[in-house]
Amino acid sequence: MRRLAMAAALALWPAFGAGVTPDCSIVPGWSRKGELRTFVPDNLFDYMDGNAESYLIYGFRKMTGVTCEKGDRQVVIDISEMESPEMAYGIFASNRHPRFPARKIGMIGQVMPRKAAFAKGRYYVEIAANRDMEETLAAFAEALEPKVPGTTEPPPALGWFPPEGLEEGSVRLVPQSVLGLRMLERGWLARYGDGRAFVVHEADAQAAAEVICRLRRRLRRAADADLGEEAVVGADRFLGRMCVARRGKTVTGFVTRKAGVDPCRKLTALLARVP
Repeated sequence: MRRLAMAAALALWPAFGAGVTPDCSIVPGWSRKGELRTFVPDNLFDYMDGNAESYLIYGFRKMTGVTCEKGDRQVVIDISEMESPEMAYGIFASNRHPRFPARKIGMIGQVMPRKAAFAKGRYYVEIAANRDMEETLAAFAEALEPKVPGTTEPPPALGWFPPEGLEEGSVRLVPQSVLGLRMLERGWLARYGDGRAFVVHEADAQAAAEVICRLRRRLRRAADADLGEEAVVGADRFLGRMCVARRGKTVTGFVTRKAGVDPCRKLTALLARVP
């Protein structure tokens, strides 16, 4: 039954485009060790038990991988197809190392001594080494990037968040429970020195209005705010002072624990940038 399920899943999802299958020879002197690996949601746990869920929540569809070798050095390349470019960017951002700078590889990339990664279109590419070889990893990433189809433009959401006080590299797509709140099912989150801002798109205006209603019941000392089509400001027991507004099907908010910060004023700047 499991094999049948895997076969059905593979039939439903589009194959990787020409040239996307990882090729060790794109960097001179390297050759393939063993066979290509292919994983889908049904068997991803066989490859990364304990970490597969972090891929599945970002709309993981398929992974193709290979091990490359040159003498006693090894590099593992895994190319994952996600649900959308936003999800590919999201999983990159969730795995990004905060102490290493981003590089312009695809939409965004990063190269470290033992790992390189980048997102392009709906693909998330990881390249891992068995020892420090940053230059080699950079060579693989830069040679592979043109072979991966899709946009190199970052998601428009990155431009929604006001730059003043924004922590570098903090904007990311949260695939479920933004701020740990189930009512905010999926959305973009950004960290600031004095709080956090979020943008959530609901299915329609009615669904967004229900989110505002539920937040109004959750917040202590909740009061109306003059923002968007409707807004509420109040205190959350765990998150701090919160201001949330709705415009159409979009819910935006700012939350802070810092004394003297007006979350509604911070939210006003965000609302001016969200389409």
